[in-house]
Amino acid sequence: MRTPLHDQPRLDHLVVMADTLADGVAWCEATLGVTPGPGGEHPLFGTHNRLLTVASSTFPLAYLEIIAINPDAAEASRAPQKRWFDMDDEALRAQVREHGPRLTHWVARVPDVQLAAARLATLEIDRGEVLRANRMTPTGLLEWQITVRPDGRRLFDGCLPTLIEWGAVHPAASLPPSGLALQSLALRHPRAAALGEACTALGLADVAIRAGAPPAIEAVLSTSRGLVTLWSTQGL
Repeated sequence: MRTPLHDQPRLDHLVVMADTLADGVAWCEATLGVTPGPGGEHPLFGTHNRLLTVASSTFPLAYLEIIAINPDAAEASRAPQKRWFDMDDEALRAQVREHGPRLTHWVARVPDVQLAAARLATLEIDRGEVLRANRMTPTGLLEWQITVRPDGRRLFDGCLPTLIEWGAVHPAASLPPSGLALQSLALRHPRAAALGEACTALGLADVAIRAGAPPAIEAVLSTSRGLVTLWSTQGL
């Protein structure tokens, strides 16, 4: 159900892209030592996912999403624009197909997505249209509003989050314990000052930002195996 945690901007979830959901499940078991729980389908973009909570005191309600293109999705119900999170980018798809699932992006939960997008617009950052989406779950209908550019692009090489505003129900509220907890999120980018200005405009305070190349997202998780670091940049 809706809680006061909806009322301030925070990291909502990490996005791990996989070539197939089966690949994503195998990666999760090998990398994090747990099997992700069920997710659902996104008819608007022809994708589907698996979820597991990574909530911690610093990142309440945070979860990890393993997402892949759904080969069985009905094309007729898809939005005319590109898929979210750069999932139609052929270079990114080839990298994931060759090297396996990878952290590619993150999503920030905001209390007013229209206002948050407008704040980025004052910095001449077009975070995209605000779309309404939903999917059925065993516990009821999930509804949300999310920013998606018509070209599907992530911004700042994935380091600037997509924005989401949830309806009355948050998906992490019904996720079983996973034994995982997100300890920190750090962003590295050549345009660190501009990225920091954008995060400040959104009110995101729990993210470390530093200058450097190549651009990267670094998420540190505590697991039953100890600390595990997920990088968005291949080879790190």
